[in-house]
Amino acid sequence: MAQHFSLASCDVVGFDLDHTLCRYNLSESAPLIYNSFAQFLVKEKGYDQELLNVTPEDWDFCCKGLALDLEDGKFIKLADDGTVLRASHGTKMMTPEALAEAFGQKEWKHFVSDSGMAYHSGKYYFYDNYFDLPGALLCAKVVDSLTKQNNGQKTFDFWKDIVAGIQYNYKTSAFKENCGIYFPEIKRNPGRYLHSCPESVKKWLHRLKNAGKVLVLITNSHSDYCRLLSEYILGDDFADLFDIVITNALKPGFFSHLPNQRPFWTLENDEEQEALPSLDKPGWYSQGNAVQLYDLLKKMTGKPEPKVVYFGDSMHSDIFPVHQYRNWETVLILEELRGDETGQSEESEPLEKKGKYEGPKAKPLNTLSKKWGSFFIDSISGQKNTDSSLVYTWSCKRVSTYSTIAIPSLEAITELPLDYKFTRFSSNNLKTGGYYPNPPLVLSNDETLTTK
Repeated sequence: MAQHFSLASCDVVGFDLDHTLCRYNLSESAPLIYNSFAQFLVKEKGYDQELLNVTPEDWDFCCKGLALDLEDGKFIKLADDGTVLRASHGTKMMTPEALAEAFGQKEWKHFVSDSGMAYHSGKYYFYDNYFDLPGALLCAKVVDSLTKQNNGQKTFDFWKDIVAGIQYNYKTSAFKENCGIYFPEIKRNPGRYLHSCPESVKKWLHRLKNAGKVLVLITNSHSDYCRLLSEYILGDDFADLFDIVITNALKPGFFSHLPNQRPFWTLENDEEQEALPSLDKPGWYSQGNAVQLYDLLKKMTGKPEPKVVYFGDSMHSDIFPVHQYRNWETVLILEELRGDETGQSEESEPLEKKGKYEGPKAKPLNTLSKKWGSFFIDSISGQKNTDSSLVYTWSCKRVSTYSTIAIPSLEAITELPLDYKFTRFSSNNLKTGGYYPNPPLVLSNDETLTTK
């Protein structure tokens, strides 16, 4: 494979919406998501009202890449070889001694070393994106509450209530019905929760279109919510930017399922109307599958194998399935590349690498959790923090394995020429080459890091 990647060589540019094109004010959206679940658990399922009380310090628990064991209430952070680096029971971090007793140096019991490891199963759940993270804090506090109430309860069965909360607040009809907490609040005050798209991003999208690229929006958001978000961040004419808009895409299945498993549906007044045997023309659709989309892209580009790149923020829904099932190029939006963890300011970057960040920067909930440490690396439990004890996390390994490149936001690349050559992730660049504009400082300073 070529060492470099360029947008100029792509025929089609696809985008996720939430946390990719649409950036949220996380300090406001995270508590809103948390409350949408907590209120449901307390009012509808009889959970302790203490779940409604969240302190600023509580948010330090939130960290991408954690897995929750749904049976015993433990949260874990994995090394790239599947061993456990850190763990908590509920919000209570486990000591090195307790960690060694519970896990030793063995692979986590649910770990699968090859690419077949799922993000979600009936036994565990990985927290992958900023919609997920408030749920991690809530579930941890639920474990604390149940453990306290039931004198050290060892097994748990609360996940069905979390799923019920998802269904109540986020079902496809919730926006129209104005039900739950989340959608009514976003509708009332979108400016509190959403950042308008910077002018640099809007101009960049127009530049891509003017260069002859086919632009596609593929989002799991339902049609009505997608419309609200897109009109707010891009303007009333946002649909003119995209040749194809696909809502309620049900990713990751959109990329892995066959046409007969997941047909496209026409839409009228944001409601699904008719299942389509094939996708024959550009437009706005619901559900669907990447196989029929690609067939349409062949017709639109006039090429037997058009080259597609897809931008997304979720390894589970976007990057992994696009890479694994479609073999398209993938650009991961990784906000952990912002802020203190990079240790570098925009002013210190080479002029050619500067992105244009207009407006407020959407900070992650935590660029570096005090409880969980770096998203990228960690020390082996029980060993001093030396070069020989530092290892890549499982999450970091996934980034370099399945992403073409990783960037902190779209703004980071909007001022670059379309033929700019990005260095790809590859096995021979110490896992740092694909990060733009710079690798995280914790990685660039630790080039001796190897997999365990």
